Amino acid sequence: MQAGNQARQDHDQASWETSVSSWIDGEADIRPEDLDSPYGRQVWDTYHLIGDVLRNQDLAIKPSDFFYARVSKALDAEPSIVAPRNLHGRHPVRLGLSSLAVAAAVATVVWVALPYFSGPESSGPGSVQIMASANEDPGLRDYLDAHREISGSSAVRQVSFGSGASR
Repeated sequence: MQAGNQARQDHDQASWETSVSSWIDGEADIRPEDLDSPYGRQVWDTYHLIGDVLRNQDLAIKPSDFFYARVSKALDAEPSIVAPRNLHGRHPVRLGLSSLAVAAAVATVVWVALPYFSGPESSGPGSVQIMASANEDPGLRDYLDAHREISGSSAVRQVSFGSGASR
């Protein structure tokens, strides 16, 4: 319960500091009653100092050599992060399965695209066999002729985006 209250206070404090920052940047209206505390005045002064340093580098405090030495020592004391070696490696089975998957994908694309590259006049082993003849029934012949005019001779309908009648 206490950890939840602390997290909420940290969030409220961060959002309040964000609103102070937006007040100083001129992006929001200033509410002086929110700054009427020692902490509010400290945050206000800190943000003004940050703005002054950003506008004029001469106001920035130059760190001493002792500061740089402390930072360097702290970085040297940090543990090195070493990535573990690759445990999976390249197993021949894994390499073979991935090659098989690529070959299957290429074969699938060729199998699906092959009818579009071969014209309707090709009659190979995969050609369509006609089970009924239009010559047997004159009504069927008229029906097929009417639909052949609409759809064209190919299984894929050709679309024109030029000027013409719109639906």
